[in-house]
Amino acid sequence: MAKIINLKPFKEFVQSESLGGVILIICVVISLIIANSPLAGALESLLNTELGFHNESIHLRYPALLWINDGLMAIFFLLVGLEIKRELVEGELSSFKKAALPIFAALGGVLAPAAIYFITNQGTPTAAGWGIPMATDIAFAIAIITMLGNKVPPSLKIFLAALAIVDDLMAILVIAIFYSSELHYNYLLYAGAIFGGLLVMNRAGVRTLAAYLIPGAFIWYFVHHSGVHATIAGVLTAFALPTTPDAQESPLEKLEHILVKPVNFVIMPVFALANTNITFEQGMLEGLTTPLGLGIILGLVAGKPLGISLLSWLTVKLGISSMPSRAGWAHIIGVGMLGGIGFTMSVFIALLSFPGEHLILSEAKFSILTGSILSGVLGYLMLTSVSKKSAR
Repeated sequence: MAKIINLKPFKEFVQSESLGGVILIICVVISLIIANSPLAGALESLLNTELGFHNESIHLRYPALLWINDGLMAIFFLLVGLEIKRELVEGELSSFKKAALPIFAALGGVLAPAAIYFITNQGTPTAAGWGIPMATDIAFAIAIITMLGNKVPPSLKIFLAALAIVDDLMAILVIAIFYSSELHYNYLLYAGAIFGGLLVMNRAGVRTLAAYLIPGAFIWYFVHHSGVHATIAGVLTAFALPTTPDAQESPLEKLEHILVKPVNFVIMPVFALANTNITFEQGMLEGLTTPLGLGIILGLVAGKPLGISLLSWLTVKLGISSMPSRAGWAHIIGVGMLGGIGFTMSVFIALLSFPGEHLILSEAKFSILTGSILSGVLGYLMLTSVSKKSAR
């Protein structure tokens, strides 16, 4: 008699978000291999291929890499924004104290790494890069915590997502103030006006998804042309969508269900392939011990968990905020470690900090990769260890 194979565990694995995290990690490895192989030039040419159209009034022709980082990632931020808003209305972040915790945690996670970098690079030619270790790559951080599945409380993923969004908003603000050469305020006003119109439609009871998504595309266009990172358009559109605290499916929840699989299985893998293609060059290892390398690695690996945990602890003790459901301080430290995954946002700030300086940029990228991998591994091991102790 043939042996009957039980496929149920495999089906559950495939259907879970954990598979998306595994695919993401595989794509990171593939991207690094390609970047250090004879195929590197072909990948770079592909990413620099211009797509889209433009005329006298509309310019929508950009390299493929920009479409991925500013276009596809806006959809990712839209999904994360939907999750955050749903939790604000009916879930984990519905009380002021719980909603306040990720805001203060993100503030600590921005200030501590910047301070560490500033101290290690003060008076050096690389002092301008103090913003590099401030950022959290929300995509990779959420992918890692998603891979843990039910080993961590569900509230922890919401806490990390909210923290990372606030963190990215702060990073975008820092970029706009300290690293942008020019901001176009007229485009920001256009985007703000459309966002205001979406809020009015929400109040008026409009529930058609297209009525929000089409104006949301215009918000993306205007934010992109303003000089501010365009992914913020995804968050603004998400927060404008209507939802309800009852069991009836709202437009927000409907869109959330539509986006989950395309984001996990298409957008995130493409993002990983495009953004982790770092070519290893001579001198990179030595660069890890320079003030630049130490500032970035210490900022990400030590500064992030220190700032996030310390300010979280302080605000909880003062009664300003409260802990996520079923989470302890070891969980917060683990999330702080995952917050040290800088990757693309940190690389973006590095490019703005050292334009045209190839050697410094190569050292910065390798330091970001090293610090991010260390943070991801340490955070994963920390949260896994806490799960095992809880099980006992």
